[in-house]
Amino acid sequence: MTDRAEKNTSAQQLHLDDVDYLKVFSDFDEGVIMADTDGVIVYYNDAMAKIDDLDPRYPVGKKITEVYDLTEDTSVIMECLKAGRPVVNRHFFYRTRRGKVANTIHRAYPLFTEGHLTGAICLVKDYNVLEETISSVAIPEKESDLKNGTNYTFADIIGENPTFLRTVNTAVMAANSPSPVMLYGETGTGKELLAQSIHNHSARNERRYIPVNCAAIPENLLEGILFGTSKGAFTGAMNKPGLFERASGGTLFLDEVNAMSINLQAKILRVLQEKRVRRVGALKEIDIDLKIVSSVNQEPHRAIEAGTLRPDLFYRLGVVFIAIPPLRDKRDDIEKLTRHFLDKHSRALGKGIPRISPEVQALFDRYPWPGNVRELEHVIESAMNMVQPNEVISYSHLQGHFSAQFANWPSEVHAPTIPPTEPSGPPTVFSERIPAQQPASGVASKSLAEIRTKGEKTAIINALVNANGNVSKAAGSIGISRQLLHYKMKKYHLNRTDFC
Repeated sequence: MTDRAEKNTSAQQLHLDDVDYLKVFSDFDEGVIMADTDGVIVYYNDAMAKIDDLDPRYPVGKKITEVYDLTEDTSVIMECLKAGRPVVNRHFFYRTRRGKVANTIHRAYPLFTEGHLTGAICLVKDYNVLEETISSVAIPEKESDLKNGTNYTFADIIGENPTFLRTVNTAVMAANSPSPVMLYGETGTGKELLAQSIHNHSARNERRYIPVNCAAIPENLLEGILFGTSKGAFTGAMNKPGLFERASGGTLFLDEVNAMSINLQAKILRVLQEKRVRRVGALKEIDIDLKIVSSVNQEPHRAIEAGTLRPDLFYRLGVVFIAIPPLRDKRDDIEKLTRHFLDKHSRALGKGIPRISPEVQALFDRYPWPGNVRELEHVIESAMNMVQPNEVISYSHLQGHFSAQFANWPSEVHAPTIPPTEPSGPPTVFSERIPAQQPASGVASKSLAEIRTKGEKTAIINALVNANGNVSKAAGSIGISRQLLHYKMKKYHLNRTDFC
């Protein structure tokens, strides 16, 4: 008998029962749990122990509901056992009985022996590990992979604060619902990130995601941008679809919707109710099918009282209402966010990852962060430009940011005194601030810088409108470089696609 024939005979004699599957599972880089029909854990690998931060021997022999803060109705494995069918790619947040919170993707499959259900196996992937894997791949721009107008998914969300995780879990559940979603959060809390993640987790993720900053565009232009225009509606008007039409089939993100005029809000309400849009100056209505995600930067009921948000529009847009906690209310995530931004910007700048001194970390933990996560990233990016490779970031590297915020930043390197912050009300600041000059009676309170800023923004918007969103043409029309116009568009939160 040849060697090949001997191998074939040997293969034919191999039985499935002879394979040590548990040894295979122990080498998996994702978590594996096996449970019997009663939900008692019979196998639990080391990767799962790492996700749960538990001793791998602890869960074996215990019911799932003893190990995790779950019920038989909320456990993915118990759902699989009850239904007798797989539960695949379930994005899931849970907490162990010992307090560890995990952000994971579950795949659970029923196990059968001779046609009888004998248990279930669940494969668990840590979302944080997935995020690190994605971010470690060198690509020119993340948008080149997504190709739908977005940069972010739920894998990009950093944090383990329980309140914040409940917020994200609500967003995950709302992603595949046709109902509108309204996000409420202060500037810099990540409303855009969450809106993009909702789109990318939905069945519409292969279609376009189109954001529009309602606060950045004057009312007379915003109506045409949203609804589109018909030729002859006004001087120079052309037949052009608006964002409602262009986003049909996908998602439209109305950022800071409370900045719209009440008159325009009424028109938006009609579109949402009828699911039809009429271009400015046209008679024909066009059917649309899109997911609406909106945001407000003021608590909605206060905005309604102030007259900046129609109550009927709030009830229509806020079917699913998600409040994003500010950074000062989730201080347990500051250290993790700091590490994430250090890694991100060290790779972008080609530097070794520096360390944060204990004094700076203590400052970060106590500072009120009025600009939230965006401000934290700005501070770290700024420091990364000042620090040498592998150097420790100290107070001296932060003065460029904090001196603009506080007049009494110490010249010597020691910890400034920061009073404790309150959970609500205006951000706490250092004590010895230079008093602001009060305007004289009857004198306008706007400074020259504010007047210049408003004029510059208006000029840029007009240039982009006249150039139909062509950045090079718009830059040339106002006599600046294309690069400078890109910088100023970013500064004023303008997107060229809003003017196409």
